[in-house]
Amino acid sequence: MIKIVKQGLIIGIVNLLVGLIFNQTVGLLFPGITQEYVRSGLFRPWTDPLMMAFFLYPFILGLVLAYFWSRFGKQIEGKTSSAKALNFAKLYFLIATVPGMFVSYTSFRVSALMIGSWTLTGFVEAFVAGWILAKSK
Repeated sequence: MIKIVKQGLIIGIVNLLVGLIFNQTVGLLFPGITQEYVRSGLFRPWTDPLMMAFFLYPFILGLVLAYFWSRFGKQIEGKTSSAKALNFAKLYFLIATVPGMFVSYTSFRVSALMIGSWTLTGFVEAFVAGWILAKSK
């Protein structure tokens, strides 16, 4: 259990940084997305104290993925850590990201570009988590 918590926290820290960098990059490449966050009315303002809980997401996901890996990691195919990470990311993508982004696109007033950025972010973060888990023994 301690190993799962350590792995989850490491994944959380790394994916928090990856997510912040990725979202800043997307915002620079597509300034309309930044405006969409502000104007959509869908999201709480950053001044709302509850928004600080948003930063817990990578840690919660990290703990869940570390637990999943502890249960099923040996079944993830791949000869290298990168290959295992890619297969792990594809599995997570199909199970969680595809249905989650479908329901987000069909129920929220957000652009396809925003959904695309969320989708890509989810895949990259799942790959990073898989790589960390495959590297840790």
